Amino acid sequence: MATIKVMSGGAPKEVFGKLTPLFEKQSGHTVSYSFAVMSALRDRLAGGEAADALVMPTNVLDGYEKSGVVRGQGRGVLGLVPVNAVVRTGAAKPDLGSVEAVKQAMLNARSIVFPTPGATPSGTHMGKLVETLGLAEALKAKIIHRPALEGGVELVKSGEAEIGFYPKSEVINTAGLELAGPLPADIQLTTIYGAAVTTASAAPDAAAAFVAFMRDPAHRAVWTHGGFDAP
Repeated sequence: MATIKVMSGGAPKEVFGKLTPLFEKQSGHTVSYSFAVMSALRDRLAGGEAADALVMPTNVLDGYEKSGVVRGQGRGVLGLVPVNAVVRTGAAKPDLGSVEAVKQAMLNARSIVFPTPGATPSGTHMGKLVETLGLAEALKAKIIHRPALEGGVELVKSGEAEIGFYPKSEVINTAGLELAGPLPADIQLTTIYGAAVTTASAAPDAAAAFVAFMRDPAHRAVWTHGGFDAP
């Protein structure tokens, strides 16, 4: 039996917490996770850190497959994650029904938090969106950059940030928070998460079994509950 090292973005953390004990019981393998923002994971891989499986947006995995870091065989899609606004439980939810409504909600908010642009896909998207909507100057003093899993959700729960914009899976079941709704389709970012076995894996069969287990349609309800839409 093997210990499978999985490097993953933060989006699937809750789902893995529920499914991993089942996988370990059925397979006899052990899974060791390393969760971090995408920029940090890429830096660590570039620095030579080893992993058996990568769980990342599929466009990132595409690049790693082309460069020979991951195998094409056994790759799979886990789910789709849209960006959602989140507020403190009991707080008024902003209108997000149109692009103009989102713009007004941002202008009306006392403070806004989302991941650091460049660190995560959603952070980069939100940074560009603020620019595209012409709000960079107006929101300069209101915006806080903090990934959800590195204190961003705590800022919303405490009320320090009035609205947070994060991948749905990172906030959907967080006590003290409520989803205010997704961004409109015209300005939405839906991240497709996938998993792949690395070419340097010391336990490729075990890592492939991990990927196959997580992709199993029998576990779809767990992914849905965790904020991932079906592929």
